[in-house]
Amino acid sequence: MAWSALRASRLRSLLTILGIVIGNASVITLVGIGQGTQKLANEQLESLGTNVLFVVPGDNRRRSGTARPRTLVLGDAEAIASQVPSVRRVAPQISSNQIIQVGGRSTSVPVYGVTPEFLLVRQFDVERGHFITQADLDGNRSVVVLGSALATKLSPNTDPLGQRVRIGNHGFVVIGVMEEKGSFFGENQDEVAYMPLSTMVNRVTGRDPTYGVSLTFISVEANDPGSVDAANFQITNLLHQRHKIPGFGDNDFTVRTQKEASAIVTTITGGLTILLGSIGGISLLVGGVGIMNIMLVAVSERTAEVGLRKALGARRRDVLLQFLIEAAVLASMGGMIGSGLGLGAVALAAAVTPLPAFVGPGTVLLTVGVSGGIGVFFGVIPARRAARLDPIAALRRL
Repeated sequence: MAWSALRASRLRSLLTILGIVIGNASVITLVGIGQGTQKLANEQLESLGTNVLFVVPGDNRRRSGTARPRTLVLGDAEAIASQVPSVRRVAPQISSNQIIQVGGRSTSVPVYGVTPEFLLVRQFDVERGHFITQADLDGNRSVVVLGSALATKLSPNTDPLGQRVRIGNHGFVVIGVMEEKGSFFGENQDEVAYMPLSTMVNRVTGRDPTYGVSLTFISVEANDPGSVDAANFQITNLLHQRHKIPGFGDNDFTVRTQKEASAIVTTITGGLTILLGSIGGISLLVGGVGIMNIMLVAVSERTAEVGLRKALGARRRDVLLQFLIEAAVLASMGGMIGSGLGLGAVALAAAVTPLPAFVGPGTVLLTVGVSGGIGVFFGVIPARRAARLDPIAALRRL
């Protein structure tokens, strides 16, 4: 009977379902995007390896503003490499934005001054040519390695290997092109240029008269994943001694592990997913209000029908159940259709964007269940009004 009543007013039923469809599709799509963001961030962190640590200048817990003090120097990296037994490799790095030119083309890109260990610690690979060698580092050679996207941008129709490029006021020879790596926390690793750290200091950034060779950060590879905590402790103690920090003094550096970074990212992206899901949930509530509105109209229009049914022996709970079923059917149908549209939108986002958007089956079942629950919840008031109708007063409508 509930199904027949809904079919009798098809247009009104479809418009009522539309509110739930939009709300359900919004929840599925936004949750899928949020979970895809979390997955992408975790994949980027895992690509660094499970035994990588980063030492950065300044104490992140106390530092205000965005500027980092120059508290890490090349001597710190060398000391970590030679004095910390739980460390396998150390890759100091200097970063600076520079204009790079090839012929008539120029662009502003991040330029990294690195050592040969960078390739192994950060798990990067070279597609063509070769990476910076120890001989390049010792000889302050004017050589540069380009990211894959940067190489295409500067030399779209020719092989960049062996070409001369200009960075700042100096010329460099391209010796390699990196394999595609993708973005890492907003920075495209494929639009980066790499040069020997010694060359970076002598020809691009210069030395600080007070600090010497200041570093942007230090990448450290522990012996294995089980040595990460030991490496963290030993690096902290070593830098405490080198920087002459008292026992209870504030650190002028921060050591971050991949696990800590992953926990921070998971917390942030998890909150983002909840926020996006809540926004979509508001649409579901609006759809539920629409169901209640339509069911109240239906009760008013079908007063005579309810009176006749009660006169023929229908109990109050029978009438209540009929209208509740009608509301639940409307919400459940809208939930299933909306879930299908939401899954399609998630699949489309995963196909046309780098974001690995996805939604688990549990989320879909929960959303459809919530849709049905919303229909029952918002259908209670109209159903109770119908159940309480006086059959004699209702029959006067005939």
